Amino acid sequence: MKKEEIHLGDWQRIILGNAPGEYMLEVVLRTLVIYVILLVVIRLLGKRMGAQLTITEMAVMLTLGAIVAVPMQIPDRGLLPAAVLLGVVLLLQRGVNLLALKNRKVEVVVQSDVSLLLKNGVLNTAEMEKMGISHEQVFAHLRSKDVLHLGQLCRVYLESGGHFSVFRYKEPRPGLSVLPERDEHLRDEEQHAPDLSACLYCGNVQHQVSAKTQCTNCGHQHWSYAVQPQSLVEQEAVLH
Repeated sequence: MKKEEIHLGDWQRIILGNAPGEYMLEVVLRTLVIYVILLVVIRLLGKRMGAQLTITEMAVMLTLGAIVAVPMQIPDRGLLPAAVLLGVVLLLQRGVNLLALKNRKVEVVVQSDVSLLLKNGVLNTAEMEKMGISHEQVFAHLRSKDVLHLGQLCRVYLESGGHFSVFRYKEPRPGLSVLPERDEHLRDEEQHAPDLSACLYCGNVQHQVSAKTQCTNCGHQHWSYAVQPQSLVEQEAVLH
């Protein structure tokens, strides 16, 4: 479009574009056709496309969006090329999934691998930094699982799909609180483990520390109280 053809007062061009008004009906028809084709393709891609997506599945979804946008809006573009491209994406995704199923290395490359974020009540801060995950992101998820402190947990994994898997101890240990510092009411309800402190950076619990004591796990010198393990009834009383 030439510069001299652009006018701020040209409302017909701004609202309808340069295509005739009748093209709006064609847009509706194109959208319906593309919508049906897209539903079929997503259905053939599998149930995972309706769940939390992996990296490759997210790439496929973005590609599908780019493919269907053009034939729905541009009058001189047909629907058949878009349908062919959708079919190519379907075959590509199926092929990648098949390779990942047969080869573990391919699976790790295209879908990433599981990450261990916590072991025996202590955060794996090196892995958190590698994954770009903050303490508060981990704590927020743990709170959503009714976790009060890290001593309740045996393992926390970040799965390749982006969700967390949490495994608890049958008998909790003392650990670092995951409750927000500003929520003084809930923190006051927590029982402090005697002669124990928890590292604010990794959650490691040590005996009788001072302000200058270094954490034996991460080397930091910032400490908080360690939460005394509670019974299930006592824990529910704190949460409610």
